[in-house]
Amino acid sequence: MPEDANLLKAPEAVDLVVCVPARDEAARLPTLLEALAAQSLGGQIEVVIALNNTTDKSGEIAENARSNYRGRLRIHIKNATFPPDLAHAGSARRLAMNTGLALLSGREDGILVSTDADTRPPPQWLHATIGGFARGADIVGGRIVIDSREEMPHEVVALKKAHDAYWEAVREIEDALDPLPWNPAPRHGDHTGASLALRGGLYARCGGVPLLRSGEDRALVAAATACGGRLAHPADVFTFVSSRRDGRAEGGMAQAMQEMFDLAASGKPLSMPDFGHWRERALWRRRLRARPGGQMRIAREEQLLPPMPSDMILDIRP
Repeated sequence: MPEDANLLKAPEAVDLVVCVPARDEAARLPTLLEALAAQSLGGQIEVVIALNNTTDKSGEIAENARSNYRGRLRIHIKNATFPPDLAHAGSARRLAMNTGLALLSGREDGILVSTDADTRPPPQWLHATIGGFARGADIVGGRIVIDSREEMPHEVVALKKAHDAYWEAVREIEDALDPLPWNPAPRHGDHTGASLALRGGLYARCGGVPLLRSGEDRALVAAATACGGRLAHPADVFTFVSSRRDGRAEGGMAQAMQEMFDLAASGKPLSMPDFGHWRERALWRRRLRARPGGQMRIAREEQLLPPMPSDMILDIRP
């Protein structure tokens, strides 16, 4: 645990709850809880651990952490066994976030922070997340960084480097043509359940986490922005994640890692939409944003647009 002298005062007095769905995560929960206890944010941190359909010692580890970090982490443990048709990521994250919402006791400006049991957030994670709200955002996404302590094949590293460079160029196009005051450059583009925060009032208004087998985090962001939520991706908000390929959630980070490993091993080229398509999209957003209710219309109508063609091959160099 950090010394009190190293703890930073929150930029504003708000309630905040970290919400963690966990299923058979006994091997990784200790790393997350240690990282939460080491946050630079001062005071006691509220943490919900939603154990779902768990058969290992995750509950025991959470109970021990509640004692070991007493005074620093206030850990709330929620147990649930979902029936087979509901035993998925949507149910688990909804349980964690809804439990956190109840702890906010109706605070509209309270902050719900989602993360996963296999993450390792750096010490400034929560403090930087709160800073994103201070710039006018209602939703703050955190960048996903593969933990450097886990080695990856050089082919995978090269593929990811090319992928990241592509999206950095896309963001430069968007910032030049359709800049947003609450989401200024430099910024990233991630908003997954591993690092996602939003106001409690907005979470309640948009209906909470959808009960989807996968993609529940992206669907939550889509619903929140459709309700008028302003999404930001501050460059200083990020968390380390595992490169494991045996994750618990269908269609989650582990599956994405497996797909990247498979593509790298195949030697096949990686095709993405040409930058011209992104220029057209940025101008479309800018025109729509200028109309009454445009911000909310973008969130709803962009999902209905046809997918961009993947007509540009990325240069992948070892």
